[in-house]
Amino acid sequence: MSFLSYLFNGLSLGSVYAIIALGYTMVYGIAKMLNFAHGDVIMVGGYAAFTCSMNVGLSPVLSILVSMGVCTILGILIETIAYRPLLEAASPLAVLITAIGVSYFLQNIVLLIFGSNPKSFQSLIHVPGLKLADGRLNINGETIVTITTCMVIMIVLTSFINHTKVGQAMPAVSEDKGAAQLMGINVNATIAVTFAIGSGLAAVAGVLLCSSYPSLSPYTGAMPGIKAFVAAVFGGIGSIPGAFLGGLLLGVIEILAKGYISTQLSDAIVFGVLILVLLVRPAGLLGKKVQEKV
Repeated sequence: MSFLSYLFNGLSLGSVYAIIALGYTMVYGIAKMLNFAHGDVIMVGGYAAFTCSMNVGLSPVLSILVSMGVCTILGILIETIAYRPLLEAASPLAVLITAIGVSYFLQNIVLLIFGSNPKSFQSLIHVPGLKLADGRLNINGETIVTITTCMVIMIVLTSFINHTKVGQAMPAVSEDKGAAQLMGINVNATIAVTFAIGSGLAAVAGVLLCSSYPSLSPYTGAMPGIKAFVAAVFGGIGSIPGAFLGGLLLGVIEILAKGYISTQLSDAIVFGVLILVLLVRPAGLLGKKVQEKV
C-alpha cells in the first residue's frame, strides 16, 4: 500500500505544480515571455489567505476568494507596470531581468511587512479523508481537494479558451499579434486577462500548497515556482494540456524518488528526468516544434 500512498501524494503535489504551470504556460503561449515572478505571486496568495483567515477571522472560502482577488489585481499591475512597456521594443533578456527584479521586489515587500520568520499556516481545507483497503491506505482531505481542484480548473480553463470570445482571442494573439489587432482584438487587454487568470490560479495553488505543507515564508513560492516551470517545459511550454500532464508527472516522480531512492537526491532526479525527456523530445511531451518564419 506504500506505493499507492506515494502515488496519491505525488498526484496531490503534481496537481499544485500543474496549477502553477498553467500560469507559466499561458503567459508564455500568449505573450512569449517567462514570468519568473509567478512563484512569488503564489507566496503573496498564501500570505493574503493567512492574513484573512488567521488575523481577520474570515471563513476559509472568503479567505481563498480574497486571496484570488489580491493576486489577480497584482498580476494585472505587474503586467501593466513592469512588462507591457518592454514587450514591443525591449529584448527578451531585458524582460527576463525585469521578471527577476519583480520577484525580488515582492519578496522584500513581504519581508518588510511580515518579517523573515516562517508562519504556521493552518489548513483552510476541512474535508474528511478516505480510508481504503481496510484502513491500510489513508487519503487525507487536502489530497482529495487538491487533485479535484486541479481537474476542475483544467476543465473550466479549456472550456473558457474554446467557448468564449476572450478565450478564443488568446490563441489569435499568440499566433500573430499584428494580425489579431487588425481583426479588432485588443492585444494588451488579452495579455492582461492572461496574467489575471494565471495570478488567480497562483493564489489557489498557494493556498493548496500551504494547506498540505503548513509553513509560509517570503521564499515559499521560490522552489515550487521553479519546479512548476520545469513541469511546463516537461509537458511542452505553451501547451495547456502539456502543463497539466507535466505537473502531474513531475509530482509523482518527485514523491516516488523521495520514497524509494533518496530525499536528498529527489530534486536531482526530477531535473535529470527533464533533461532526458528534452533530449528525446526537445519541445516537451505535448509541445509542438515551431518553424520560425524568415
